[in-house]
Amino acid sequence: MQDKTFGTAGETVVVEELLEGEEVSCLCFTDGVTIAPMPPAQDHKRLMDGDEGPNTGGMGAYSPAPQISKDLLEKIRDTILQKTVDGMRKEGVPYFGVLYAGLMLTKDGPKVLEFNCRFGDPECQVILPLLKSDLYEVIQAVINKKLSSSMPVWFEDSAAVTVVMASEGYPGTYPKGLEITGLPKAKQLGLEVFHAGTALKDGKVVTSGGRVLTVTAIKEDLMTALQEANKGVAAIHFKGAIYRKDIGYRAIAFLRQSRGLTYKNSGVDIAAGNTLVQKIKPLAAATSRSGCNAELGGFAGLFDLKAAGYEDPVLVSGTDGVGTKLKIAQACKKHDTIGQDLVAMCVNDILAQGAEPLFFLDYFACGKLDVEVAEGVIAGIAEACKKAGCALLGGETAEMPGMYPPGEYDLAGFAVGAVERGQMLPQLERIADGDVVIGVASSGVHSNGYSLVRKIVEKSSFDFSSPVGVSGDQTLGDLLLTPTKIYSKTLLPVLRSGHVKAYAHITGGGLLENIPRVLPESFGVTLDALTWKIPEIFCWLHKEGNLSEEEMTRTFNCGIGAVLVVQKELAQQVLKDIQRHEAAWLIGKVVSLQKGSAHVKVHNLLRALQANRSLSVHSHIQGKIQTNKVKVAVLISGTGTNLEALINSTKKPTSFAQIVLVFSNKAGVEGLRKAERAGIPTRVIDHKLYESRTEFDSAVDKVLEEFSVELICLAGFMRILSGPFVKKWEGKILNIHPSLLPSFKGANAHKLVLQAGVRVTGCTVHFVAEEVDAGAIIFQEAVPVKVGDTVETLSERVKEAEHRAFPAALQLVASGAVQVGEAGKIYWK
Repeated sequence: MQDKTFGTAGETVVVEELLEGEEVSCLCFTDGVTIAPMPPAQDHKRLMDGDEGPNTGGMGAYSPAPQISKDLLEKIRDTILQKTVDGMRKEGVPYFGVLYAGLMLTKDGPKVLEFNCRFGDPECQVILPLLKSDLYEVIQAVINKKLSSSMPVWFEDSAAVTVVMASEGYPGTYPKGLEITGLPKAKQLGLEVFHAGTALKDGKVVTSGGRVLTVTAIKEDLMTALQEANKGVAAIHFKGAIYRKDIGYRAIAFLRQSRGLTYKNSGVDIAAGNTLVQKIKPLAAATSRSGCNAELGGFAGLFDLKAAGYEDPVLVSGTDGVGTKLKIAQACKKHDTIGQDLVAMCVNDILAQGAEPLFFLDYFACGKLDVEVAEGVIAGIAEACKKAGCALLGGETAEMPGMYPPGEYDLAGFAVGAVERGQMLPQLERIADGDVVIGVASSGVHSNGYSLVRKIVEKSSFDFSSPVGVSGDQTLGDLLLTPTKIYSKTLLPVLRSGHVKAYAHITGGGLLENIPRVLPESFGVTLDALTWKIPEIFCWLHKEGNLSEEEMTRTFNCGIGAVLVVQKELAQQVLKDIQRHEAAWLIGKVVSLQKGSAHVKVHNLLRALQANRSLSVHSHIQGKIQTNKVKVAVLISGTGTNLEALINSTKKPTSFAQIVLVFSNKAGVEGLRKAERAGIPTRVIDHKLYESRTEFDSAVDKVLEEFSVELICLAGFMRILSGPFVKKWEGKILNIHPSLLPSFKGANAHKLVLQAGVRVTGCTVHFVAEEVDAGAIIFQEAVPVKVGDTVETLSERVKEAEHRAFPAALQLVASGAVQVGEAGKIYWK
């Protein structure tokens, strides 16, 4: 300072805090309001392996940095990057572009070392290769202050490593003009080579700087990326080249840290199990009844028969599962009704002995416990127990890693009931020739025959997301998941009246095998299928599967969930008693069995199936092939979000729509290849060739007219449509938004959902209006927000819902079921 060695810069002394920790680089794009974080990176300043030697401008980098967890990155985003951008805007100097934050991860949290207005070198060489979006479009969004509607997308499950090759003598003096060889070989290895200190001399690439070039590899993990980058460096030669071989060593050491094994490491999360127990305790307690209080937590459950009012009881037990109906519930991600199926299958069985269900126990098994899914299932079990009048006395949740694939679970149920000794069924000695058979309506397929159901659906032109019914307000999956009826509360008074000689639950084995279980060997029954209403789902299964009458009656209940055998003279009175609560019919009679005759004969089944099918010939479920299909164009800019789902749905013969064109504003994108593989014509018009949106949209419009397009679907089309275009195509443009509109509009829907703390989000298909995300709503599907969700995990589940919702909405509009009326309002036909 005294010698003025540094001039005026040496007149000030700055005392800085000593910080200890790892340095990382966290960058973001910003338009002055919105920030879009990039994957965190870490560079290596020292010249040699092990961070030895002098400091340099950077000898390599990698991204993402695993030391920065998702939670920490979110904290950096909100408390450093966003606050910096907000602060500059408030001070009247809004910043647009790339903001680089150099941070140190200390024991007290991240600390800012520096800010830069650039990408950073060599960080840029590992961050930009991970960018899935078009960089030009992201920069345009930054300039036009539209970043919130064009947030960049990054490749997931990928890592990038870049290794710098420097001249001998760097960072001091170094030679120049040395020939570089091996560059084509590095390219052949699938690597990116970024030039820095190079020049062309006499047609050869030569060195002209200290840091000459970097070799970048992008692979599925950091270790593999480093190995590939090192292969590239080894393939490139120039005299005296200096480079490091340990880029990313701190991250690799972090990933390899030896941590003591825990039960959770092995796949069993005790904490999640405890959380589930706490959540379901009040559900079980709500099922308390006389005889028990249904409090969970003990080693066993207790039931007091005397307190329940029994004098000379006989205990009756039953156990069952739900079968492959679970597969449909899991495919449709609908878990709230399957619990009723489990309870019904057990309590309806013990009702055959005349028993009142007293308590129920469940068994839930999975590979990895999803608390929200399990809670939904058990909530359904508890609600069903209340309908059955029994207590949910206990259960078991088994998390067994490796036993079940992700997302799958299995269920078993156990019911115990009681009946006074003198009231037990069936009363075989009382059954006589001429007794009447009363059939009680089922709610549908109930819980049997689903392996056959799934095979029929698989071979049909439908899937579980196909709309059914005239209004299309229900999917085939929803229809097949209609829960099994519980008969205990409605039928128990009738069974106790003394007028009923036998009761049969029509379960696995259908009508043919279940009725004989409650009859003497010498008797059978004859039934007339024209006497009861057969639900349309059975008509569809019969036709679509080309099933025989015997297959129908041996596999399915065909609309009869239970049968009662009563004396002919009492039949009308018993029928009236049942009909106060359930649909029921006189469907047949008991007959003496001739030798060699079938125990159950069902007459007129084929006529009944055909008659019921003709009642709703216009229903989508009838599979009517559509001939005059609405011509649809799908507009994309990249992979074509939901394009594949739209293509698959419109390929079905029952579709009301046909995709005649896939249009893109960018050439060579994956969505165009998908269309070509499906045999769909494609067109490309580069929007950059037009001076305004209106001119570009006019060019698009001419292409649409060329293909006689009637409807437009926007599937990841990254252009804002002009007012004249939207007005011309009013009521003819469909878009999908990743939230339940009108909530959480804009590009950051998932982030806004998580910040708001709501428990349910989803997706919305709507008509396009001039105002963004404001058009009339056609179709919505809800998606639960799970505890611990990130933007990424929530986005994946919403995407799955989008793949179902967009095709369903397209069918509704193409069929004419949904139209836009005056003032942009929806009306249904």
